Amino acid sequence: MHRVHARRAARTAPATAFVSAPEPRTIGSVARGRQLIAGNFLFSGLLVEGPQMSIWDIASPADAVAAEVQGCAWLDDLAAVGTDRARKKAQTWVFDWIARYGKGTGPGWTPDLVGRRLIRWINHGFFLLHKQDKDASDQFFRSLGQQLVFLSRRWSVTPPGLSRFEALAGTIYAGLSLEGMGPHVDRAVAALAADCAEQIDPDGAIASRNPEELLEILSLLNWTLQALSETGRRVPPAMLEAVERIAPTLRALRHADGGLARFHGGGRGLDGRLDEALAASGIKTLPEPGLHMGYLRMTGGRSTVIVDAAPPPTGPASANAHASTLAFELTSGRRPLIVNCGSGARFGDEWRRASRATPSHATLGIEGVSSSHLARGSKLGTVEEYLSDVPGDVRCKPADADGSRQHELSHDGYRASHGLTHARLLDLSVDGRTLEGEDLLVALNPEDEALFDAALDTTSLQGIAFSIRFHLDPDVQASLDMGDRAVALTLKSGETWVFRHDGAAALSLAPSVYLQNGRLKPRATQQVVLSGRAMAYATRIRWSLAKTQDTPDVVRDLVQADPVDLTD
Repeated sequence: MHRVHARRAARTAPATAFVSAPEPRTIGSVARGRQLIAGNFLFSGLLVEGPQMSIWDIASPADAVAAEVQGCAWLDDLAAVGTDRARKKAQTWVFDWIARYGKGTGPGWTPDLVGRRLIRWINHGFFLLHKQDKDASDQFFRSLGQQLVFLSRRWSVTPPGLSRFEALAGTIYAGLSLEGMGPHVDRAVAALAADCAEQIDPDGAIASRNPEELLEILSLLNWTLQALSETGRRVPPAMLEAVERIAPTLRALRHADGGLARFHGGGRGLDGRLDEALAASGIKTLPEPGLHMGYLRMTGGRSTVIVDAAPPPTGPASANAHASTLAFELTSGRRPLIVNCGSGARFGDEWRRASRATPSHATLGIEGVSSSHLARGSKLGTVEEYLSDVPGDVRCKPADADGSRQHELSHDGYRASHGLTHARLLDLSVDGRTLEGEDLLVALNPEDEALFDAALDTTSLQGIAFSIRFHLDPDVQASLDMGDRAVALTLKSGETWVFRHDGAAALSLAPSVYLQNGRLKPRATQQVVLSGRAMAYATRIRWSLAKTQDTPDVVRDLVQADPVDLTD
């Protein structure tokens, strides 16, 4: 039916101009824009090098690649570069899209992609129309109007989540921006207000528990509210209330360096994107103590620790979720220290699956088993891998509940398979210079002990192998010290931390990867690993991270952009 309505919409000619001059509202990456200009196309794990190629030539090999390209988020990157060469690329590719797909054929005709594409095309309308003749301008506005007609007829079948927010926000934004398209706005406004009330819970959380998705939703709501206000339309209270709930939650998921915690498929977010969205919201409310969207935030001095302290999503909301229960990230000032590997979706299916497993996170894992499993499901005819057999009992007792500073967490993700519950105790000092941790594998009752005994028998009584992993940011230099009993961790600023443990497990340094959007390939890094075998009903491992040398006063510890090729 999407294709039917796309072809019908292509026979209309509704829009002729903008109501008012659009202002760019989206932020791109200069480095990624330069990659595109140079002909390096990296989308969903597919890397194509072709300086003379159209971006649409790479869109057909895989559905994920086509979806990423068709959303036109790459326009933000080209606009961020802003040179004549970047503008020419953007104009060529957009008018090439109109020639290839403007009649309702080919990929890209789904409500979420059309909504995302409309927002970008309108945001960068003057960038795209610069020095274009009347025929090209008419062609551009005709395509915008046709896509909006399609979207107005199909947003209602978009499943809940970010996709539906994109479809509705795109409808409203385009309807208010294009002459003669206002009648499409009211129904979409009412639906978006209803979704704000239903999909964003009272604590400002969404079902996917993806921090970057929550940031995207806040940005979409900000743009929608601004467009409604600028055109003198009534703003539904449900939208304002949703923004009021989301902003404090995002502040709780923000590290000391300004980036988001990387959990459940989300990344750090583009530099400045979170700050811009929070400022645009106008909400200055600070987060209350406790969990936010299932995450525990610990602060001390210049350090932040964010822990995944709730059950992971299930069903369709878990299509991008990870088996990361009780994993944590640690940032000191402007420098990440302990991280999760991140989402491998941009680097292909194998990286995507590997990144969702427990070993890709800074937590304890039993060898060969993740705390949650992947199972195939379907979503509107598309096969997805959802999380299944997730921990059913995840507990978090925050510090100060009984006068102590120790946070107590646990989950039962290994109980069914091994009879073991993973407990984690974390204590961040007031000055943020020390993080003390303790991991336990415990059989809690006779039934669990029987399961443990059965699992132990399968190992010929050699013990249940486990590893506690601490993935390091790529800018951290690590070296074994003190006869392999400690690891010295030096940040790019010169700040030094030391990792120590109680000797109950074997300490090693192992290769790891840092999966980051905007890179041509995964970045190599290292991980600190504590390995051991559970032989009894209770196994305890203690460890600590302590800052031994501060950032030198003469060093301005500023985040530096990745070097880029300036020869474009």
